[in-house]
Amino acid sequence: MKRDITLLINKSEITAGTRGSSLGPEAIMTAARKKNNDFFGEFEIAYVEEFNYLLDNEIKFPFAKRVGGLVKVFASVSSKVKAILERNEFPLLLAADHGSAGGTIAGIKAAYPTKRLGVIWIDAHADLHTPYTTPSGNMHGMPLATALGIDNVEEQVNELSSDVIGMWSELKNTGITGPKILPEDIVFIGVRDTEEQEDALVERLHLTNHTVDKLRDKGVEAIVKETLEQLSYCDIIYVSFDVDSMDPDLTSHGTGTPVEGGLTPAEAEMFLKGFAKEEKTICIEFVEVNPCLDEKKNKMAEITFELLKETVEVLEEK
Repeated sequence: MKRDITLLINKSEITAGTRGSSLGPEAIMTAARKKNNDFFGEFEIAYVEEFNYLLDNEIKFPFAKRVGGLVKVFASVSSKVKAILERNEFPLLLAADHGSAGGTIAGIKAAYPTKRLGVIWIDAHADLHTPYTTPSGNMHGMPLATALGIDNVEEQVNELSSDVIGMWSELKNTGITGPKILPEDIVFIGVRDTEEQEDALVERLHLTNHTVDKLRDKGVEAIVKETLEQLSYCDIIYVSFDVDSMDPDLTSHGTGTPVEGGLTPAEAEMFLKGFAKEEKTICIEFVEVNPCLDEKKNKMAEITFELLKETVEVLEEK
């Protein structure tokens, strides 16, 4: 089914622990222009309001860094995604850090409040922390917790102020009040770097993780099939692709938190194309390219552009 695509650019990097991912979307554009490819001239491009000036301000809440700014980012992302979907268009996001993905999910649910949403999370990290459990306070490790509407106080290690509790509640209730997804409707692919608080939550909620070893044993096509079978009760699907899901030795270290032992670019392409073919897939997001950390000049962005281009070709097939 041919999709009417709108590119949504989100340069927010206020939830990351390193600087430079705000340049990621434009680094991907640069990769296209380097090849004299007019890809970015073919689509309507919209932009999410950014609040990166907050990076120059003092951190007030160490267990929820710049949470007030993230409340604003969530509101901006969710409203943009909702508007695109309500025009019967396909939002294809290029985002800086992964922290705003909870806003993307909120926007999808705001557009389709009665539909059951499945989430395919292709990432090295589970991003299930909350301000109650985080060891770093970096909120790009928390977007799925906001979508699940959880606090994970069972694994609490941090004491929070009433201000943080209030803003965390705002994040969880962006778009529509309450949880946006069910635990059984999340599928992890390639997750391999988690903390004990997240591990406990994965076990308690019985979350599915197709590890790199598992996909090498079964093959990508089998994992795509298993994933879509698990999400068969869902009405719609969102795919979130973090470039750190790929092995940095095969790409580059041009991302905030690279982890060895990841997907090959070819495997990533097979997953993205496999899920793009699924008619229930209504939104795909690419995140965490950071050219400031790329030891191979702009290699991560160049690989990501190729993945983006291949994904779009599938989305545009009739």
